[in-house]
Amino acid sequence: MKRTGIICSLLVMSIIAGCGKSAADAGTVSTETEAVIESSAAVEDNNSDEVESVEENNAEEIESEEASTTPENTDINEAEETDEVTETDEATETSEAAESTAILKDLSADYFTFGVGINGSTLENQTLNIPEYMELSKQQFNSCTMTNLMKSCYILDQMGSQANLKEGNEEPALSFFSIDPTLEWCQENGMKMRGHTLVWHTQAPEWFFREGYTDDGEYVDKDTMLMRMESYIKQLLTHVQEEYPGVIYCWDVVNEAVDPESAAPDSPFKCRTKIGPDPNPWYETIGQDYVEMAFTYARKYADKDVKLFYNDYNTYQAPKTTGIYNLCESLKEKDLIDGIGMQGYWGIDYPPMSDIERAIRRFSELGLEIQITELSVGVDTENDEMFHKQADKYSEIFKLLCDMDTQGGGPANITNVTVFGLVDHYRQGDTTNSRLFDENYNPKPAFNAIVEVLESRS
Repeated sequence: MKRTGIICSLLVMSIIAGCGKSAADAGTVSTETEAVIESSAAVEDNNSDEVESVEENNAEEIESEEASTTPENTDINEAEETDEVTETDEATETSEAAESTAILKDLSADYFTFGVGINGSTLENQTLNIPEYMELSKQQFNSCTMTNLMKSCYILDQMGSQANLKEGNEEPALSFFSIDPTLEWCQENGMKMRGHTLVWHTQAPEWFFREGYTDDGEYVDKDTMLMRMESYIKQLLTHVQEEYPGVIYCWDVVNEAVDPESAAPDSPFKCRTKIGPDPNPWYETIGQDYVEMAFTYARKYADKDVKLFYNDYNTYQAPKTTGIYNLCESLKEKDLIDGIGMQGYWGIDYPPMSDIERAIRRFSELGLEIQITELSVGVDTENDEMFHKQADKYSEIFKLLCDMDTQGGGPANITNVTVFGLVDHYRQGDTTNSRLFDENYNPKPAFNAIVEVLESRS
């Protein structure tokens, strides 16, 4: 499964082109930065609905500008940046400093696995190409998540799908070049992966839902779209399970389908019908059944030991907590789900820890696994004072998670916590400052705060 750099360079442009035509049609791939989420904290305190609208477009784009970087600039800048990172004495020194720190995955072992985001929006700018990043990830974590490159717009092949039709095959064509290098690294380094994500209304190419796999065709009927969904899930799961057996231990099967603001009136789980002003193409073509059918197909084709999750943001907001609970309760009754993923796009001052605790307690009543899938607490200003406040928030979060976990005497079976990145400013243009290590790979106060909490529980 080796892929040369030349092949990757030739394919990266077509991958980006495929992602450029997403379900929201303009801006889903180039969504705004995580800084927008963090700066909206004050707004959320006064109007949670407004913040939910902001986070809807931002929750998956923790990489700051990474998904909006043009291929031309990305290819040049990232190649130069990688050379600088790997060759400077400073990077070597800081990497050695990091090696002497406590090990998160060991400290959390009695409670949950500890995961990290593998950032990047192209084959060339992904952190897989930064040796220091991957070595530190391997040292500190035993789970990872691809933050972008496993989404459908990177995997679906429009030209191949149209060629299939000409040959009488109505199934979509898939390409796995965006995910194979990271899966191969995981296989070689004993790293497990959360599969992220199978069905999501954002970063799903619009042509996938239309007649002839064309950009301007009419939406296909329900039966056709169900066939396409099943084929996509079958092909993707078959590929990763045959080529990289045991690497992916769980999937975010459906992402962010609960939306009280745009909910279908007859939906018991408040099924999303809109992406901002635009229709949710999964709902338009299939209806609210798209969620259950995605889990049905995932259960059909996933290996028996692979867990299936529903994943969402703002899970602590009461209307959304109720919708997610109702959805997952129905899926559990049909033996289609194993866990709930709670994204952690939280700020220093929000949400109240009591709201997070309430949501975890409610979800724990279902007896499903709970995972914190995209933990990210940023700061508005990068100075010592704010980074210590950031550390205090991370400390509060991990104290709560340990208390809520069954190992700590709580009601919840928390099986994984994933921070959605490793180092701040990992490449030129990245403005994210929510991570546990600084740009020189030195542990931040947040890292030390988490270590202190976990050491106190061991």
